[in-house]
Amino acid sequence: MNNTWTIVTGAAGFIGSNIVRALNARGETDLLLVDDLGMDERWKNLTGLRCDEIWPVARFREALRAGSLPRRVGTVYHMGACSATTETDASYLLDNNYECSKELARYCLAHDARFVYASSAATYGDGSAGYDDSLSASGGLKPLNMYGMSKWLFDEWAIHAGCIDRFAGFKFFNVYGPGEAHKGDMRSVVHKAFGQIRREGRISLFRSYRADYADGEQKRDFVYVKDVVDVCLFFGEENREAGGLFNVGTGKARSWLDLARAVFAALEIPEQIEFIEMPESLRPKYQYFTEADVSRLRAAGYGAPFTSLEDGVADYVRNHLLQE
Repeated sequence: MNNTWTIVTGAAGFIGSNIVRALNARGETDLLLVDDLGMDERWKNLTGLRCDEIWPVARFREALRAGSLPRRVGTVYHMGACSATTETDASYLLDNNYECSKELARYCLAHDARFVYASSAATYGDGSAGYDDSLSASGGLKPLNMYGMSKWLFDEWAIHAGCIDRFAGFKFFNVYGPGEAHKGDMRSVVHKAFGQIRREGRISLFRSYRADYADGEQKRDFVYVKDVVDVCLFFGEENREAGGLFNVGTGKARSWLDLARAVFAALEIPEQIEFIEMPESLRPKYQYFTEADVSRLRAAGYGAPFTSLEDGVADYVRNHLLQE
């Protein structure tokens, strides 16, 4: 045991727990994990993982405000947030996603700790302004929901406070993979599709309501969580000097049909895909195309290839979902 902690917030969550697992695989166990385990089953994501301590969020924030963390902090992976795009309590999102992030960022600045945090591709809104992760483009973004707004507000605070270059903030695109089962409606379509196939033998996709997109040809940048974790650890451990905002996706948009077919292929069963009506409440906010521009990520030194949709889905389905 040494006197320096690595901190992971949202440690029992989807991306956070995968970061903890990857750190453990590297032999790192001097970890403070921060999360509210609540009443769902996210605690299962911590099974088999090693750390020094697990703190609830309130205790952690009190220690930050008092400057009384008992150990020196080397790196913080700040993945903790309410990630529900349907959350309507704006005050809660402001406190949990924005104010808490500022408190932690200020602590890192004051104690010379590396701060790696989750922004979101939700900051881009409907995507009509493109997916430019340069700082000069950030101010013109218009998120479509309060979740995206809370993430955008912190990005803007860090930019205008002049400290964003000391942080690495990641705009994750459509992440899928092990550790997301507790997320309910916020689970990836891969997880939902797997469950529907097991129950009904088919996958339901939303119809398109734009003439320039056929049903099922709406596109997203789907990125495997193992690649997301690799990016986070690269900037948290290997390239601690690179700063700014970075898109994290494969850089290649794929259709919902591609995803559905990949799940059927992983299960080695015939395709059965149907198209259903999209709820009217979603139609005005629906994104028809997302694709990460990863040129800044590459320029910062991250050179590893991203897992293809077919390979990522196959690994997720065969080595995780079927095993569960």
